[in-house]
Amino acid sequence: MRISFLILITGMLITSCSSNSRKEYNLASLDEQNQLQLDTLKLTNGFDFPVGKPNATKYYNAQKFGENNHLGDDWNGVRGGNTDFGDPIYAIGNGYVTHAKNIHGGWGNVIRIVHYIGKERMVESLYAHCNEILVKKGAFVKKGQKIGTIGNNDGQYLAHLHFEIRSKVGMPIGAGYSSNTEGYIDPTKFIKNNRSIK
Repeated sequence: MRISFLILITGMLITSCSSNSRKEYNLASLDEQNQLQLDTLKLTNGFDFPVGKPNATKYYNAQKFGENNHLGDDWNGVRGGNTDFGDPIYAIGNGYVTHAKNIHGGWGNVIRIVHYIGKERMVESLYAHCNEILVKKGAFVKKGQKIGTIGNNDGQYLAHLHFEIRSKVGMPIGAGYSSNTEGYIDPTKFIKNNRSIK
């Protein structure tokens, strides 16, 4: 009887040890997978302007961030009117497209891109009133890649690009105007201060 009891206890210990070591191995494996995802995350190396790449050549900022409680910049071609209709819009930095569709209302076609600055900081760029969207949700884009064209939201406005940079990723679309700028960054100032990131 004592021998049977010892065999039973020994068997339980062996089973317990082997299942614990399996659990530890699985945890290590998950940690390695998470590290691999971070290691393969494509970071941005700096930012350029979304029109007239890289320096907004032949464009002007018609309504700056903060002017009339504007939450972004409105980029227009220097020739005025609808002369910039169909001009290219470029990704301001390397990033991942999180939204690319028509949301109607005053926004029309909207593209949103998340840019990783290091592994713990990110910003989101938003491009609105596009005539065409040339990227799809989930795509990785490179700085300077053509992602769409300037539009007028089906004739609601003269052609221009409404452009925002947000420090809080994934916020609701909003109204484009507000006295509360929490989560929004002055786009021109941000780009000028972050042309190159190492």
